[in-house]
Amino acid sequence: MKLITTTYVNNQKVSETKEYEAIKEIKGIENNVVNLFPEIEYQTFLGFGGAITEASGYAYSKLSKENQEKVLDYYFGEDGNRYHMIRSHIDSCDFSLGVYSAMTDPEDLEMKSFTLQRDEEYILPLIIAAQNKSGEPFDLMLTPWSPPAFMKTNEEKINGGKIKPEYRQFWAEYICRYIKEYEKRGLKVNRLTVQNEPAAVQTWDSCIFTAAEEKEFLRDYLYPTLVKNGLSHIKINIWDHNKERMYERASAIIDQETISMIDGVAFHWYSGDHFEAINITSEAFPGKELIFTEGCVEYSRFGTNQLHNAQMYAHDIIGNLNGGMTGSIDWNILLDEKGGPNHVGNYCDAPIMIDTQADTFEVKLSFDYIGHFSRYIKKGAKRIALSKYTEKLEMTAFKNQDGSIALVVLNREEKDMPVVIRINGEVIEFIIAANAIATALL
Repeated sequence: MKLITTTYVNNQKVSETKEYEAIKEIKGIENNVVNLFPEIEYQTFLGFGGAITEASGYAYSKLSKENQEKVLDYYFGEDGNRYHMIRSHIDSCDFSLGVYSAMTDPEDLEMKSFTLQRDEEYILPLIIAAQNKSGEPFDLMLTPWSPPAFMKTNEEKINGGKIKPEYRQFWAEYICRYIKEYEKRGLKVNRLTVQNEPAAVQTWDSCIFTAAEEKEFLRDYLYPTLVKNGLSHIKINIWDHNKERMYERASAIIDQETISMIDGVAFHWYSGDHFEAINITSEAFPGKELIFTEGCVEYSRFGTNQLHNAQMYAHDIIGNLNGGMTGSIDWNILLDEKGGPNHVGNYCDAPIMIDTQADTFEVKLSFDYIGHFSRYIKKGAKRIALSKYTEKLEMTAFKNQDGSIALVVLNREEKDMPVVIRINGEVIEFIIAANAIATALL
């Protein structure tokens, strides 16, 4: 067994790799045991990724070519975190340099003024570079934050509002046009969510959809328009908001009419753990994708303690995976030294932060913690059953398609903890250090 450990000691990251030999279990071992049962399988995993926003693209553009290549290697290279899922925004979001739409003329019913000029400056170059760097099939999701202002009841992209009923079909056509423009540029869009955070009125780009309104828009406008435009291959995920209400939202939208139109439920982390909600949704709607599509360290809520923030990531990933999550997409992959740009000052942390003045970047501890999952739990892996001797250790285990097993263990305690892995009649003993994360490869 190979054990990869990251410990944070005196504000310094310590990485270590050790080899351990499995021995035959001669007598029954009862204490400090973690049992792995590879014959018991759960969900199949799609992979890991992050968001490429206008803010990420802007920060990336301020690096030299040499450092741009290094950042791409960190995220998408074989020796990096091996991301192959990306989420980006249709028109502007809060992590944009300002509010914009691909067209703003309500009289232009043929969309002759439609342009991706803003995307072409910062977003598309980074997505294309990421796709070229990735050694695995690339998976791209698009999400709208708000229709253009003229389509909305409040006549602005920010501060919530709803789509005017008379513009529902036009909005569906607009989304399809956006996707087709991406595909013209060699970027295959795989997934779409109906609306980012449809229950939140934000000071930035936002639009409200009740469950009934999201269902109606999906069923009567978006899905048939995707089919009409030859885009039926795109998988649709509903909700795209916090976990605590994902089951209720799915129950309100998925029925005999819509079940074939909906591929899954997307969710965020901002309202707390709610790992049970993922499990309930998984059991109620077997076979549907359950994709984490956004979570970040908001400076206003969580501060800048690297160990705390990295552990928050690992805790959430483990809980989500054990609840039935099938894909995990972090928020911005890159931000500038302020935690932006963000046109409403909603500054956040990112796993890699760019100093746009000095042509340097900082790789945060959260990046390494995410990597303990993303580097070793591969696309197509299946979660397997386990039992553990203590709640003080958090863990999840996956079996890759080649038969290898990745066990990720998080120790948030202030003391070292013993682990005895039992699997297939063999045992492997090791110590996980205090405040450490470890991935065991079997």
